Amino acid sequence: MNSGRYQQKNDSTPTRIPTTSELIDATPRAELHSRGGNKEQYQVRGKTYSVLKTAENFSQTGTASWYGKKFHGHLTSNGEIYNMYAMSAAHKNLPLPTYLKVTNNANHQSVIVRVNDRGPLHQDRIIDLSYSAAYKIGMMKTGVANVTITSITDFSLPDNKKVTTPKQISRADNDQRKYIQVFATESETLADKKAQALKILYQINTIIPKNNNIFRVQMGPIDNKEQLNNILINLKKSGYPKAFSLK
Repeated sequence: MNSGRYQQKNDSTPTRIPTTSELIDATPRAELHSRGGNKEQYQVRGKTYSVLKTAENFSQTGTASWYGKKFHGHLTSNGEIYNMYAMSAAHKNLPLPTYLKVTNNANHQSVIVRVNDRGPLHQDRIIDLSYSAAYKIGMMKTGVANVTITSITDFSLPDNKKVTTPKQISRADNDQRKYIQVFATESETLADKKAQALKILYQINTIIPKNNNIFRVQMGPIDNKEQLNNILINLKKSGYPKAFSLK
């Protein structure tokens, strides 16, 4: 996890458990390495760590821990905002971001996470999971777990699902699937900022179609109706009361 100044001295457990939508695996996709957190070497507490050039064929078995409220809302090593309810993780050596499958070797439950942070600082641990990821693989009672982590680097997807930036997609490309309109604004800067934040938070693509000088922040496409409804409920509770499903 990224070090720095925090309001809490010690980490703590969130006051609520993850929602159904927050327990959905991260969706692996090809991404450029982030500008932050990818120096060939870095130092923490006097120890030097080397960053791998690629996550190809990476696998590791060891102890996983998790991090929560203390770090929630603070910057991760690659410059994103840590969200303890997103499917993310911290690793000492993998390039940022990297997608991993993490399996709890005690109960064989697994989760797919997106690594966007550095840590854990404990030398005997190989990965720090977000609260939702740790919850999903059943390690909350013990706090740690013996896990096997395996990189996901095969992004063989149909052409209509390949990675694009929000402004490169139009609704017409995927009009058979559902979108959520989160909000509308005249500010392109605000729309772009919110779209990127929502994309990271929910691990779902966002688009910003423009019409009559109004930018509409939309999430999708979403194939699963239950997932769409859960996200919509969560958005309404999280400061977007006018969010609605596009027909």
